[in-house]
Amino acid sequence: MTAALTPLLPLPPADGAYDSAIEVLKMVIEVGVFAVFIYIALRFLRATRGSVIIRGLGLLLTVTLVAFFVLIELFQLDHLAWILREVAPSVVVGLVVVFHPEIRRAIVHLGDAPIFGRFFRRETKIVPRLLRAVARLSKERIGALIAIEREASLSELTENGITIDAELNSYLIESIFFPKSALHDGGIVVRDDRIVAASCLFPLSQNPDIDKRLGTRHRAAVGLSEETDAFLLVVSEETGSISTASNGKLEHGLTLEQLEQKLDEVFGRKVAA
Repeated sequence: MTAALTPLLPLPPADGAYDSAIEVLKMVIEVGVFAVFIYIALRFLRATRGSVIIRGLGLLLTVTLVAFFVLIELFQLDHLAWILREVAPSVVVGLVVVFHPEIRRAIVHLGDAPIFGRFFRRETKIVPRLLRAVARLSKERIGALIAIEREASLSELTENGITIDAELNSYLIESIFFPKSALHDGGIVVRDDRIVAASCLFPLSQNPDIDKRLGTRHRAAVGLSEETDAFLLVVSEETGSISTASNGKLEHGLTLEQLEQKLDEVFGRKVAA
């Protein structure tokens, strides 16, 4: 009787199949870890793409390390491999010390990624306060240029301007751009509900397709949007018209309702009045 039931009992998995499953699992874990590191590295480079030093240094280190590893594996250069193992940790620590502000900023941007924003929605007062300021500036025909920092850092521009570091306020924006103000020339940079700096100089666009009737503010807005992912607001001093610039494209003659819609799309967050 026992012999008859024996074939019906489940057989233990073969060692070969078990080992194959373990290898596949290891491969999946390794690919996942590499994917996370690559994602973090790309986010870091994108967040700091305003810094030529970071990009140049990253490219130089990547090329150098790849060349070293190829030479070591190809010619079995044991002494060179030992030097690389001893020096690499010191180089990494040195880079962290030198570029810790950029690394910190990249981590902040990474934590503020859209994938996390779907689960943790943060209130912001940027939209209503900007709308109030732009509405009054447009009505009074006071020229203004406002850059809203997004993923790419605008620290290089703020370092050349006048540091403000104040909470975003519509009255403060109007005071800065008042024609007799010492800070009305140039633009302001907004970051995380704060005005970081004023009187900042933005790069001018060389795009020949821009309407010749538009002034320096509009060219500066387009120029900065060509080099970074910043969202620019422009109020014309001559006509009071409202324009926005992003990704190298200028949209002219917007209404306040259209501007509010664009700002909501840019921030993608719950707006607090």
